[in-house]
Amino acid sequence: MKVMVADKIAGEGVSKLKTAGLEVLAVWDEPKDKLPLLIKDCDALIVRSATKATKELIDAAPHLKVIGRAGVGLDNVDSAHAKSKNIKVVNTPGATSISVAELAVSLMFAVCRKVAFGDRGTRKGDWPKKSCEGIEIHGKTVGIIGIGKIGKETAKRVMALGATAYYYDIVRPSASDEKQLGIEYRPLDELVAMSDIISIHVPMTPETKGLLNKDRIAKMKKGAILVNTSRGGIVDEAALYDALKSGHLYGAGLDVFETEPLKTSKLFELDNIVMTPHVGAQTEEGQLRAGVQIAELVIKELNALKK
Repeated sequence: MKVMVADKIAGEGVSKLKTAGLEVLAVWDEPKDKLPLLIKDCDALIVRSATKATKELIDAAPHLKVIGRAGVGLDNVDSAHAKSKNIKVVNTPGATSISVAELAVSLMFAVCRKVAFGDRGTRKGDWPKKSCEGIEIHGKTVGIIGIGKIGKETAKRVMALGATAYYYDIVRPSASDEKQLGIEYRPLDELVAMSDIISIHVPMTPETKGLLNKDRIAKMKKGAILVNTSRGGIVDEAALYDALKSGHLYGAGLDVFETEPLKTSKLFELDNIVMTPHVGAQTEEGQLRAGVQIAELVIKELNALKK
């Protein structure tokens, strides 16, 4: 059987595929418009974020049996169309949880302590010490929107810093899980209004698109901080810009955007926002886990089909 790896994964993952007797077609350096031609005789497809497993790409592979996404979400995979063609879709939701959680907390620190602003000023020789007075995470209330694997890891870290964490999710953990984690549920609008820092950890779905819209951002506590390491489009960027510009919000940290890659934005004008180029999962450790896990899942699914 033949596996097309459209986005680069850890070498250990590629080695696992080959050891399992699979032919690996590594095409991550090929132009994306060539993929429909290259995939035509493949039994499996592995992607990360760059490649979109669209209806057109899926239909170009009549022998396709498995699509593997080395990462958390599946918004770049047409899962419904894959299902209609009896193609199994698998991903690695836990592989990069720690990586993303650590970035979320890093963005909180960077905004609270004006790290990027201070760096820019220092590099220019301005020595902006007086303008760099910040705030602590310790003693703050952190609202976690989405208490999945990443949300839980983020909650653990902010509580270790001396913050109090609350959460909102449409699916609540059991009472015993809540107690073990040490975090309480609050309805979304209540959570938004009470939190000093809000950290978003939900997938992109029709229900979550625009979840932090103009009205909800207006309900945020004056001087609060918004961090988004989940998906762009969950936060209304125009409304966020207005809230940051007016001073209603202390700051924001974004790793994801409505349009990616981000080339132009009014947000670039602001000093109270820290932006990174969708790198939440980009750690050596996270990518190693993701590459190995997705290889193991694809091997498992293909082997099951042989029985």
